[in-house]
Amino acid sequence: MAITSLNNIGIPTTNAAGSTQVLLMPKLKYRFRALFVGFGVDTTTTELTKQVVDIKRPNVNFNPITIEVYNSKVFLQGKPEWQETTVNFRDDATGAVSKLVGQQIQKQFDFHEQSSARSGIDYKFQLVYDILDGGNGNTTPSVLESWELDGCFLSSVDYGDMAYNSSDPVQIACNIKFDNAIQTIGSGLNGGSTVN
Repeated sequence: MAITSLNNIGIPTTNAAGSTQVLLMPKLKYRFRALFVGFGVDTTTTELTKQVVDIKRPNVNFNPITIEVYNSKVFLQGKPEWQETTVNFRDDATGAVSKLVGQQIQKQFDFHEQSSARSGIDYKFQLVYDILDGGNGNTTPSVLESWELDGCFLSSVDYGDMAYNSSDPVQIACNIKFDNAIQTIGSGLNGGSTVN
């Protein structure tokens, strides 16, 4: 039996009767997965995927250009700049996350030899993360939104602290700088509607 009164729970878009738009299911913060492509030297990137605690969605800033004119100012859009994103990992007992993060840092700069990579292609990786609908097991998850971050590198890594008075898992916090981000609504890299 349908509950028709639920059709009235929402926001009326006009003053006309029956114009209420039914509320839609929001995307939930905890339904996501992050995939790291070309991170470290190991070919398996699912070790990081399994240990992600949280990740920040991209943030873009358009630096304004000010044009001085006769009695006022005009503002134009300047070059876009993607802000750093952050990801926090649980440091698992096998040491896989620490190993991968260490490998990525070493790719970016060889601390023993005091030698840096010749070009960005030698160390940059790709980060793809999907917002999912909650499907699992017998129900295949659907991708509601996908972000592809290209030209990524670790700008800072914080291995966290240890404390006798805490039962929290050890975490590794990483700041990631990237060149470009592409947002896709729908089925992610397999198709869907690209936003930017």
